[in-house]
This record gives sequence, structure tokens and C-alpha cells, in this order.
Amino acid sequence: MTSTVPALGTRTAEGSALQAVLLDMDGTLVDTEGFWWDVETEVFASLGHTLDDSWRHVVVGGPMTRSAGFLIEATGADITLAELSVLLNDGFEQRIGRDLPLMPGAARLLAELSAHEIPTALVSASHRCIIDRVLKSLGPQHFALTVAGDEVPRTKPHPDPYLAAAAGLGVDPARCAVVEDTATGVAAAEAAGCHVVAVPSVAPITPAVRRTVVASLEEVDLTFLRGLMTQMH
Repeated sequence: MTSTVPALGTRTAEGSALQAVLLDMDGTLVDTEGFWWDVETEVFASLGHTLDDSWRHVVVGGPMTRSAGFLIEATGADITLAELSVLLNDGFEQRIGRDLPLMPGAARLLAELSAHEIPTALVSASHRCIIDRVLKSLGPQHFALTVAGDEVPRTKPHPDPYLAAAAGLGVDPARCAVVEDTATGVAAAEAAGCHVVAVPSVAPITPAVRRTVVASLEEVDLTFLRGLMTQMH
């Protein structure tokens, strides 16, 4: 977990109850959810197995231990979880090295949060090696803190990553806005007590208490995020 926590005076914008913004990575800021499925399909093809497209909704947004474990069980492939994890991470690193498109609105939102000195953390189920590669495209200067899936005792859908991010920034999880694209990530953020903005990437997500669903990051700006804190539930 890397951290460059901003000065105390920047932790809250004037009069705003919003203390920090915590952002998922894959499928939220970068258009990579499809990349993971492509890599999983390629790796299993090399092992002599074809993945059923219906499984994509099962593995999206989850920690690698869960998604890889599911695919091993579903296909009966003769490979260990540790071996498969290495192949998937290596394949993904190669894939993002060729092309890494940002989601619409991502660059603008990150720039706005930075301009207003809103503490911002990147919170991902991806491993540190993947996050560090993606940060080169996102701009590491936009994040006071980054939390990787292999740096917490339990990753999403458990609350640990978001609790770790809030603690690292010195803020109250209940005063954090989280932006996520999958049900797994939403569950983690809600379990941590955060306000959630869901931008579904692969599977639908329904609105709920403390959960707002939008079609695109282009609908999300600082005014929108501050407004979440003032909503009465």
C-alpha cells in the first residue's frame, strides 16, 4: 500500500461533508474488465478448455482467488490456483502494455478532484504489480493512496480495502464517496459504510439506500459527489 497523504488542511473542502473519494480501477476508471475475460479465455484455451460466456458475470469484479478458483472448478483444468494466478497476471500485464483506454469521464473527474485537493484513493482487487502499471496511464499524482488486492487480509467483497483506504487517509468511511462498477465492489464499499456511486460495466446494479446508479462517469463530478453526503436516508 503506497501513500502520500495530503496536508490536514486539504482533507475537507470548505463546508463540505465529503472527506475523500475512493475509486475502483478495472471497469471504473480504465476499460479493462473485458481485458481480464480475454486473458482468462486465452489462458484456458492454452490449457485445452473453452470458457462459457455466461461465466463472465460470475468472475467480473471479484478477487483473483475467487474468479480463478471458479474457472478451475468449472473447467476441471489441471492447474493450481497459484500457477493460474501467475499466468493471468502476466497475461494481463502484457495486454495493458499494448492498450489501456480510460473510461469516458475518468480523466476529467480525476483532474477535478486534484484541482480541488480532494483526498483520493485508488482501491482495487488487482495485485500491486497491475496497479503500478495502470497508474502510469491514470497519473499517480491524482492519488494520495493506492490499495491493492494482495495487500489486505481480505479483498472485495469484504470491507477491508475500503476501510484500509479510509484509515490511510485519516477520514471517516461514512464521509467517503466510493465509485464502483461491479456488485462485488459495491458490496465491499457498503460493508465499509461508504456512500456508493455505481457505474455498471458488465452486469446491472440496482439503486439502494446510500447507493446511486449512473450510466457513465460523465454524470459524476465533485458537486454530484458532495451532494451524496447531504442526502437524507
